[in-house]
Amino acid sequence: MSFRTDRARVAGLGVARDGVGHWWAQRVTAVALVPLAVLFVIPFARALGAGREAVLATYAHPFNAIVAMLFIGTAFYHLKLGLQVIIEDYVHAKAPRAAALVANALGAWLFGLTGVFAVARIAIGQ
Repeated sequence: MSFRTDRARVAGLGVARDGVGHWWAQRVTAVALVPLAVLFVIPFARALGAGREAVLATYAHPFNAIVAMLFIGTAFYHLKLGLQVIIEDYVHAKAPRAAALVANALGAWLFGLTGVFAVARIAIGQ
């Protein structure tokens, strides 16, 4: 006996209707973070001990800046997805869960955009 409607069975939709998409988004961002992390860490490690001018010169290069922005954006999106699953699984009261989910989304977007803006500002040269 199935509790799903005929339409849901045909469309392949579960109860929440977005679980598969969320699962795939987590896997795709995790796989994307592997090469992005390598491409981000190498120039970052080279510029780590150097002075301010070396860091500015490293991220003034368009490839390094684009990789850094992609890494930061992808990492914070992946963080948002992971924390969303934790909040949904372990916070049982509705009001605190809603507040935590909103804080999670706003925090991830705020910190992600701040990081991307900082790298873009360095790349532009201001």
